[in-house]
Amino acid sequence: MRFKTLAMASTLAATLCTTAQAQTEIQWWHSMTAVNNEWVNDLAKQFNESQKEYKVVPTFKGTYDESMTASIAAFRSGNAPHILQVFEVGTATMMASKTAIIPVGQVMKDAGEKFDPTAYIPAVAGYYTAPNGQMLSFPFNSSTTVFYVNKDAFKAAGIPTDKLPATWPEVAAAAAKLKASGHKCPFTTAWQGWTQLESFSAWHNVEFATKSNGLAGLDARMKINSPLHVRHIENLANMAKQGLFIYKGRGNVPEASFVSGECAMINTSSGFYGNVAKNAKFAYAVAPLPYYPDVAGAPQNTVIGGASLWVMSGKKPAEYKGVAKFFTFISQPEVQSASHKRTGYLPVTLASYQLTEKSGFYKENPGTDVAVTQMIRKVTDKSRGIRLGNYVQVRAIEDEELEQVWNGKKQPKEALDEIVKRGNEQLERFQKANKG
Repeated sequence: MRFKTLAMASTLAATLCTTAQAQTEIQWWHSMTAVNNEWVNDLAKQFNESQKEYKVVPTFKGTYDESMTASIAAFRSGNAPHILQVFEVGTATMMASKTAIIPVGQVMKDAGEKFDPTAYIPAVAGYYTAPNGQMLSFPFNSSTTVFYVNKDAFKAAGIPTDKLPATWPEVAAAAAKLKASGHKCPFTTAWQGWTQLESFSAWHNVEFATKSNGLAGLDARMKINSPLHVRHIENLANMAKQGLFIYKGRGNVPEASFVSGECAMINTSSGFYGNVAKNAKFAYAVAPLPYYPDVAGAPQNTVIGGASLWVMSGKKPAEYKGVAKFFTFISQPEVQSASHKRTGYLPVTLASYQLTEKSGFYKENPGTDVAVTQMIRKVTDKSRGIRLGNYVQVRAIEDEELEQVWNGKKQPKEALDEIVKRGNEQLERFQKANKG
């Protein structure tokens, strides 16, 4: 009897072991924090529970810059993840890393999964598509820049909340009233290069760089020292001198000052919505980016931000099948729509946008459609997006030079000239390295 029990236990252990081995693990490196980290974990959990063959394992690998650096090192040592989340400014670098990645279109086709690039919002799909029409990475947390306002702070300062500031002169006027009412931080901005230079350019239909902002060739060069760019940075510098604009740091660091109620207005990502909805203890509104009303054609459209998912090379076919299944799962309109409502990131497929609209979400939550309506406008060669090489380094240069302006050490024109000069050196370096 004891022998029979031992035999059964041994068989059970072997069965469990086989079951465990049968489940193919898919490693997913990402850079999502706080409420968005919870969202990523929930997506993986939902997929894992929907089938038994594959298990997606999400791992936070630091900021976008850090995870990209870590993935390069991991790829060289043969330990890269299957899926890597890369922010939009890393797109040109990833496209140039031909041996390190497998185009998502190919992964889906090889796995026999249905994949239709035309199902995606054109501005999103176009950004991650190669000149030959093949989609290179999977659109995931696509965002754009929007304007958040603390309505309670506005009311306390006697500013109407039924018509929010739509232009930069109106933002400055509101900031002055907020300051007069005792508000210590009337306006701030996160991701300053993205919001005040890149999105600003597209929103006003002016070139950020030549060659359609880099989408038409590696020989693109920067153009952000134009009279309009200088005027805008001068205006922000004047606001900084008057205590109307308070610089709160790089990346998304300034967002905490809005959630806490310290800063009353902020330009940042639509993907900040989930944090505000969950943690803000005041009435708030999401509005379109401000613009200069005397600029012909403004506002145009905003450019994509956020990140996409890249498939790393060197894995087994069965593992790629799991990657493709996961992408199919998160492409479902119901999953996309739920993610959009939860995070503020764009519903990257047209079907998920329509589903969200039908559900009444936009009517119940005014402003949540702002990101979508800014992105689905008609685009021009100046506003389709920005795809430049070594762009992580260029963003760091933008931060360094703009910080010199905010602290009064450099004039706006001088700083913008320096961004163009130093930025072009990075673009030339990238062009030389990727000529083949």
